[in-house]
Amino acid sequence: MNSQESSPFGGGGGLYIHIPFCKQACHYCDFHFSTNMGKKEAMVLALIRELEMRKTEFSNEEVRTIYFGGGTPSVLEASEIDRILAAVHQHYTVIEAPEITLEANPDDLSASKIKELASTSINRLSIGIQSFFGEDLKLMNRAHNAKEAEECIALARTYFDDISIDLIYGVPGMTNERWMANIEKALSFNIPHISSYALTVEPKTALKVFIDKGIIAPVDDELAEAHYRILVEKLTTAGYINYEFSNFGKKNYFSQNNTAYWQGKKYIGIGPSAHSYDRTRRGWNINNNAKYIKAISQNTLPMETEVLSKTDRYNECIMTGLRTIWGVSLTQVKVDFGLDFYAHLLKQVAQKIKEGLLIIEDDHLLVAPKGKFLSDGIAADLFIVNLS
Repeated sequence: MNSQESSPFGGGGGLYIHIPFCKQACHYCDFHFSTNMGKKEAMVLALIRELEMRKTEFSNEEVRTIYFGGGTPSVLEASEIDRILAAVHQHYTVIEAPEITLEANPDDLSASKIKELASTSINRLSIGIQSFFGEDLKLMNRAHNAKEAEECIALARTYFDDISIDLIYGVPGMTNERWMANIEKALSFNIPHISSYALTVEPKTALKVFIDKGIIAPVDDELAEAHYRILVEKLTTAGYINYEFSNFGKKNYFSQNNTAYWQGKKYIGIGPSAHSYDRTRRGWNINNNAKYIKAISQNTLPMETEVLSKTDRYNECIMTGLRTIWGVSLTQVKVDFGLDFYAHLLKQVAQKIKEGLLIIEDDHLLVAPKGKFLSDGIAADLFIVNLS
């Protein structure tokens, strides 16, 4: 799309900035990144330019959250972060105290690096721990070791209050006991937010190849479910709120960025492979660093877009809503999608309610504890495929 054309996205909310560089490839990862840092400066300039090119998309609303994702955003220097954030403040109206999150890997978080990050406007760190055990980290091909995993959290707590860590469960060879030890180690640092995901086997990843060749045992869904139930029990007992399927936060420490996503708020994605959404349209940038940089240098947004049908929007509402503690507002379904969609939903949920998988409370459709691990599958069963 040429920069002179009207933008397909309007409104405001969140900015997602994709930093497409990593030191090495994790075996399970299918996100867009490059291990070649040679174009990092050109990429920073392109990100800044895209921010400028798309400023009219938020011309009437405020930026409330800024999220540096990747890739590995912690490969950025503080000066590069400052330049990107300066462009945000130059071209957008930003609320007084936005949540600004930076994803970081433990091997980047030396004492000097953490102090350097604290000198920027970053006020939330999301650290990719994944496991506190060396055998798990080796299987995943993580760049850090178990000692670095522990040390970086202790160091980060000195400078940052709002810290989240990622943990992965369902890893082949990970016993229930080792998973519980992972959780207990995380709790020992008294961090306010934990995100935890089941190991998934994505196409075209090294993990898929190793499993197909018999080098690594297949992922066991029953083991993953057992780990998830342990996770919910341990973290809930420790005072965390499981506000979204994979996310657990202490009171006042929910991720504002992610919550806005699950509640269907608008966001702009900056950088190669980044996605944008404004409730009626979705867009995604090209997932090639060189082509992205070249297009931006020619004042062209390398983005494809699609207009979402009412059915698309309804299905997304069901999918995201059922993953959260807020559920799906039945009244809102009626208002946003009409009586046909509302009637379809009530008909579809009846059997799920009888089976104890769903409940209705205060006019909201929620996943019952029994159905929590199955929430995505339950949501898919409720999708509409033949209404416009």
